[in-house]
Amino acid sequence: MSGEDVMKIHAAVVSSFDRPPAYEPFELPAPDAGQALVDVLAVGLHPRVRSGASGRHYTSTGELPMVPGVDGVGRLEDGRTVYFVADDELVGPLATRTVIDTRRCVELPAGADPVRIAAAMNPAMSSWVALRRRVPLRPGQSVLVLGAGGNAGAMAMRVASLLGAGRVVGAARHPHSEIAAQAGTARCSDGEIAAPAGAASGSAAEVVSLADVGEVAADVDVVLDYLWGAPAAEAMMAVLRARADRGRELNWVQIGSVAGPTIELPSVALRSANFRLQGNGQGAVSARAYLAELPALIDEIVAGRLSLRTRTAPLADVERVWVAAEEPGVRTVLVP
Repeated sequence: MSGEDVMKIHAAVVSSFDRPPAYEPFELPAPDAGQALVDVLAVGLHPRVRSGASGRHYTSTGELPMVPGVDGVGRLEDGRTVYFVADDELVGPLATRTVIDTRRCVELPAGADPVRIAAAMNPAMSSWVALRRRVPLRPGQSVLVLGAGGNAGAMAMRVASLLGAGRVVGAARHPHSEIAAQAGTARCSDGEIAAPAGAASGSAAEVVSLADVGEVAADVDVVLDYLWGAPAAEAMMAVLRARADRGRELNWVQIGSVAGPTIELPSVALRSANFRLQGNGQGAVSARAYLAELPALIDEIVAGRLSLRTRTAPLADVERVWVAAEEPGVRTVLVP
């Protein structure tokens, strides 16, 4: 490759899956047909970014060196600001500049905050796409979110409410934690804790202990599961055993696996009820379908109906930020 075909940038470079990315020079190939160069403005440090940089994500090719990241906000050479989804074949967005596939970007409205967009799009997208594409939510249906104690789970409760759920229940290990309480009223053994401003509105929303799922959420219509592992298996059987009408359809959508990559599921779970188990992620939903949902989701974030608390850090400090403890309820955004 000639010198005219590459440009020097700085990026968060992964040279070993056992070490954090390091801020160092990197050669960026020039854009090809259907691609564009962007100056990166903001990139969220999502759990998905970390799993990709460690080689643990199921889409990992194992090739090094690599520049991680799954999405970001950048400025095109003509001055337009866009949100873009990273292409696995291109240099990732954790860089001062990168090349994007122009089919995988959406122009942002004037005045949109790049940090807000970079922070919220990824955690909101999983539930947004699940409830609009994977199992389209019908007005008034009820939704259970397993993992409401995490940013994506708490966001999923707000998404469900926004999309017309009649009732939203979140299940968390600590239902009165700050993150879980952002999404709805927390129920615990000694009563309820009122949700703060910004919690899910437009539907009844509450957060309960995982141990109480069978009692409280037995007759929900859709489950968004960010946990998997043993907690999901236990919750699944508790809900199925407690259903008043086992012929009532239950759609269980597996999204994340923070509690473990596998479960032990009795076969009776799939025979004793009208129960559908499916996943939502890269491969389960086409890239075209994901991209079609971006403009509407961006509108909700720009309007402030879906948001996350953020903290920003310079991209040059990526190695330090990578190993620092995350503040609950806050999404780190790296800015060049």
